[in-house]
Amino acid sequence: MKRSVKITLVIVSIILIAVAFLGYFAYQSIMGSEPISGKQGTIPSPMATVPPITTGIADWTHWRGDNFEGKSVTTGIQTDWSKGLQKLWQVNYICQDKGTASWSSPVVQGNRLIVPGRDEKNDLVFCINADTGELIWKGSYPAEAGNSHGPGSRATPFINENHVYTFGRSGDLICWQLEDGKVLWHKNVKDEGGVEPTWGFSTTPLVLDDKVIVQGGGKALILAYDKLTGNLIWKSMEGDAGYAAAITMNLGNEVKLLIYQGTGLSCLNPKDGKMLWTAPWTTDYGVNATTPIVSNDIVFHTSGYKMGGEALKVTNNGYTVLWKNNSLEAQHSDPILIDGYLYGYSGESSNMHGKFKCIELLTGKEVWSTGDIGQGTTTYVDGHLICQDIKGNIFLVKPSPSSFVKEGEIHAAIEEVKNPAWTVPVVANGKLYLRYMQQLVCYNLL
Repeated sequence: MKRSVKITLVIVSIILIAVAFLGYFAYQSIMGSEPISGKQGTIPSPMATVPPITTGIADWTHWRGDNFEGKSVTTGIQTDWSKGLQKLWQVNYICQDKGTASWSSPVVQGNRLIVPGRDEKNDLVFCINADTGELIWKGSYPAEAGNSHGPGSRATPFINENHVYTFGRSGDLICWQLEDGKVLWHKNVKDEGGVEPTWGFSTTPLVLDDKVIVQGGGKALILAYDKLTGNLIWKSMEGDAGYAAAITMNLGNEVKLLIYQGTGLSCLNPKDGKMLWTAPWTTDYGVNATTPIVSNDIVFHTSGYKMGGEALKVTNNGYTVLWKNNSLEAQHSDPILIDGYLYGYSGESSNMHGKFKCIELLTGKEVWSTGDIGQGTTTYVDGHLICQDIKGNIFLVKPSPSSFVKEGEIHAAIEEVKNPAWTVPVVANGKLYLRYMQQLVCYNLL
């Protein structure tokens, strides 16, 4: 064989191997599952005596806290991070076994912290003492689940009165008794014609008046169940489910329901599910995963995959587009609105080299952009943003439209992070809770 032919074959082989590797990497980033890394603990026995339910002055009882804005009402936080923060407790058992990735963020009411987990065959729900890290109760139910980015829950629970509602990636909507974990009712959206989206059911339940509302997809795009009995009250629309939480907005004296579904942002009457209007918005993968932001009569929404963002001016009769551009492309990291400016991460959520931006809400103008804190998620508390990058480092940022101001940072606030740490930081009653798969870490912020 001629030397030139051998060289050509070698080059072709290298190219084929490179293409195969890149194809595998692309598949893993889209459809693969992140293996559990780091220490995995054994689930402990629950506390011998179930403590009475308490409430705090700054509880975080559902996705994005009060008004779904990503803001904690905790005040008086420590802003000098030069010596770190005091770690109060840590558990490492929320996900069991290696292939059980789960991403839901915790919710907190007083001494009750609720966080979903997973083992090989079951969805798990843990009630942990928010102050001490002791296990109060554990719930479980068998659930067959796909493995795109893990079989565990994505949706954050919702605490309402003495109940907590969870929604698993396989479509199981369950009402638990907050005190002791007793199951009060259990429904699956597939029984109503729901169809699981590619990356699993992910919409955080919304408890509104007497209803609990989720996205089911298929012939049951949006469903409302009676929050006490689980009986179906209404179902509305057909199509692909999105991955974002339902929220409300007030127009005059009327409450509207906003649903960021697979092909657009829809506005419904929450009483009967009647669709009022839909603003079309379809990404390459049908991934609308961020929470819409409401400011009076303006609604902002954003998606990744080079879709960008759009601001709508809403009336009782419909909407008009204020602006649409690519200044902010949030894949599944929710921006936060502060004094007329949006602060948030833009770009691919698994890419460490993301951008953190400040955008003017009324115009869509990019005010500033920085790559200093990578890609991640953010929460607002006491005049500051706590930003967590996908490697488990945290940063204290002072939001300002003038410039990016980083006031502190703590490296490896979550230990042994091998894959993207996507779960948003939660601040409740003076404590910071960070979750990465099987790990849940509690720091004192005061």
